[in-house]
Amino acid sequence: MPYDIPAPMLTKAVAAVPDPAKTPGGLLYEPKWDGFRALVSWDGADVEIGSRGAKPLTRYFPELVDAFARLLPEPCLLDGEIVVAVDGRLQWEVLSQRIHPAASRVSLLSGQFPAMFIAFDLLARGDRDLQGEPFASRRAALEHLLAAVPDPIHLTRTTTDAGTARRWLAEFEGAGLDGVVAKPLAAPYAPGKRTLFKIKHARTADVVAIGYRVHKSGQGVGSLLVGLYDDTGELRNVGGVAAWSDKKRLELVDELAPLVVTDAEGHAVTGETERSRFTASKDVSFVKLRPERVLEVRYDQLEGHRFRHTVQFERWRPDRDPASCTYAQLETVAAYDLGDVLQ
Repeated sequence: MPYDIPAPMLTKAVAAVPDPAKTPGGLLYEPKWDGFRALVSWDGADVEIGSRGAKPLTRYFPELVDAFARLLPEPCLLDGEIVVAVDGRLQWEVLSQRIHPAASRVSLLSGQFPAMFIAFDLLARGDRDLQGEPFASRRAALEHLLAAVPDPIHLTRTTTDAGTARRWLAEFEGAGLDGVVAKPLAAPYAPGKRTLFKIKHARTADVVAIGYRVHKSGQGVGSLLVGLYDDTGELRNVGGVAAWSDKKRLELVDELAPLVVTDAEGHAVTGETERSRFTASKDVSFVKLRPERVLEVRYDQLEGHRFRHTVQFERWRPDRDPASCTYAQLETVAAYDLGDVLQ
């Protein structure tokens, strides 16, 4: 029988790399991998891959299922991250394409862009349950287990030095990683609890309001779509701002009303954002706005031409000209070879 797969241990965001002296037992720092969190059960006969949301990932990564069965030296329960690299950099968009209903598509992509597994915790080994043991012991057991295991299974790098962790935070983003995680060395595994610390990049940008989606309740603004001008002068949709209060959702409808694009009959003009496999059944329509209002937002990463995650509203910028909201204002991240992160 495969191991019971628990809920993964979770992180809470902190503003800076924490001081290990302030945590009993100290901290171990790791790169924060930008992929799918995965708990892998290998009982010697069957492989199961569970996700953070308790959904099975097994069918989407046949190449990893084969690798776990061939390469793991004994039954175990691993915690880690599934990632895909292209040209020496992690690629979230390529990875996300793997969640596809067609087995033929999954098979094709597994051959074109094979995934890797980055292991960072060991919850069970053979008949030994390690979840109650301190992380320092689990990490030592993980290092011993994977000492001779080759690609595509990797053991994440670690350091106890906060200065090194800060350098990783600055450098590893160039390889597609999105921060650093700090883990208490004395802590047991705590399924579903936010007992780890994550440090991610926090940046701001001035963007143009280009439209809004109506809230799912049917009242108020659900999310505000924002854009940036590219080198050709085209205004491109770069993401959305959400997390408004109920009161603010309603206020925004009136606040944005003068900017709503209308047709000859005075009706609001709507558009649709591009659909993906994640939005196939979702309403992607939005009310178009004239690109005249600027806002400052907080973001962490740019993925291609869009923000990687939903951005956070900071403030309105009535002092800014919408035409000045270009990609050129965004911080340029120096490239970093993923192979140097994996070593």
